[in-house]
Amino acid sequence: MDVLILRDPRESERKCSLTPLRGLEGIRFVNHAAGRTLDAEGRILLTPEAPELSPQDAGPGLLLVDCNWRRAPKLRAALVGDFLPRSLPALHTAYPRRSQVFADPEQGLASVEALYAALALLGDPRPELLQGYRWRAEFLSLNPNLQSDSA
Repeated sequence: MDVLILRDPRESERKCSLTPLRGLEGIRFVNHAAGRTLDAEGRILLTPEAPELSPQDAGPGLLLVDCNWRRAPKLRAALVGDFLPRSLPALHTAYPRRSQVFADPEQGLASVEALYAALALLGDPRPELLQGYRWRAEFLSLNPNLQSDSA
């Protein structure tokens, strides 16, 4: 499945869990810019306030907005086209979040965790996505329903 990632250029690439995925086949990054729109036509958009993702949703592409929770509405406003908003089921993050500014949502995941989970749930598991993820083993042990034989 084709993956499009709209990322906030204000976020540190050094700290971003998706940075190791640059260059992987089927994954494209686009930086958000004020006043610019992004065509999301036909894609599944991962967003927490939507109906839960199911294998029947599988289609041509997945869209992930990569930014902090406070900026998510601003980046989502740049999306145009008819897309399918979907959320992930309750999963557990292994990423040690320590925001001193605001509280992350209870079900918040690191971006790479959300991407891996979405593709696994859509029937397109991609174990290589977690290859460079420091908390890979812990994330998979916390969410055994996402594991594939090659993960």
